[in-house]
Amino acid sequence: MRKAARPGRTGDAAIASVTTVALCCGAWLLHSAAAPQAPPQPSAAQAAAGTDHEGAAAPALPPSPPDRIRIPSIRVDAPLIGLGLTKAGSLNAPPPEQKNLAGWYEAGTTPGETGTAIVAGHVDNAQGPAVFYDLGALAKGSMIEVDRRNGSTAVFTVDAVEVYQAKAFPDDKVYGAAPRPELRVITCGGGYSKTTGYQGNVVVFAHLTGSR
Repeated sequence: MRKAARPGRTGDAAIASVTTVALCCGAWLLHSAAAPQAPPQPSAAQAAAGTDHEGAAAPALPPSPPDRIRIPSIRVDAPLIGLGLTKAGSLNAPPPEQKNLAGWYEAGTTPGETGTAIVAGHVDNAQGPAVFYDLGALAKGSMIEVDRRNGSTAVFTVDAVEVYQAKAFPDDKVYGAAPRPELRVITCGGGYSKTTGYQGNVVVFAHLTGSR
């Protein structure tokens, strides 16, 4: 991630920004002999409209660590591992060599409980597209399912898909506390430079609408 905030648990104050590079190197675009197609980026039509926290939410679930994330409309079906923070305070990244793997911030909110849960994954690796390569193509109203360790599945509905340049990353909007169960799914985006890699982040905003 080119620009991100240090995530915190729900209720934490605004946290200082840090730069994360592990998630957004763009190794495939840099080293491919051919001219690979860049990952899709969200259109303005997928941005948030109206006030924050709009739309009915399902009742919050009890805390339970997540094991898997599925986003059927972009063919994501990936295991989740716990992620911590680097010494610089940025969110660590899943191992880049495992392209179908995502991670969640395990010191924060678990997906489905009240607050803002964070999931992150690579857009590509040296071999090609990775787990969230198509995240920028996700549309409002799409479904995200998160399997939880207690046997339940949290079902989220996408409210918005936005892309932010590194210098304009809205830390509070992405990582801030929420009064209902919300989910952020984050990968790299915002254009690409061979010198610096990806220039920003694609962020999906979603809220809990069901469970089973």
